Amino acid sequence: MSLIAGGLPAPMDIYTKLLERYTDDPMRIRNFSSELLEAYTAADRHYHTLQHLQQMLNVLEPVKEWFSDPDTLLFALFYHDIVYKVSRKDNEEKSAELARERLSALAYPSTGMERCRQMILATKGHTASGDTDIDLFTDADLSILGSSPEQYRTYAAQVRREYAIYPDPVYGPGRKKVLQHFLEMPFIFKTLYFRTAYESRARQNIQQELDTLF
Repeated sequence: MSLIAGGLPAPMDIYTKLLERYTDDPMRIRNFSSELLEAYTAADRHYHTLQHLQQMLNVLEPVKEWFSDPDTLLFALFYHDIVYKVSRKDNEEKSAELARERLSALAYPSTGMERCRQMILATKGHTASGDTDIDLFTDADLSILGSSPEQYRTYAAQVRREYAIYPDPVYGPGRKKVLQHFLEMPFIFKTLYFRTAYESRARQNIQQELDTLF
């Protein structure tokens, strides 16, 4: 499925069309879509929203011909942050579990369900997998790190708002640990395409944010 059809559709439009290829049950499509929309528009979300999904779709569009299993990659994209609570340590596992339940209800191929699970779980560590689809997917998830300085500052502020329950003395050290983890990687991006486009800027952006943290 092309990610573009007369201009890039909203994420929910793409998701609905994806569902329609695996079920003709309007109630199931409505329920699944409402569930997804409710999750990504929750009041406590500021970065992990539909905008994040749209941004991932945008950066994956130029490389869509490289996907070996585009539908599974898209399902992983839509479900990878469906469960997101800053107080939890198992968001990826819970998101993967929910994705598997929904794909099972669609009678999705078992191999596709397993690959979807692997893709979602890969966003926990963002390490190289050797699987092109997974590496493209996780690189797209991190592509905001290599955006313009203005976009990066907006992203950092949105993440801080999501963690608003934590005061600066708690948030700062935790955020530093995450950012330093990325800088300590040999490469933040696993694929040559994303590395060429985003690696240098990502490292500059991350360092600039680190310099502002307590």
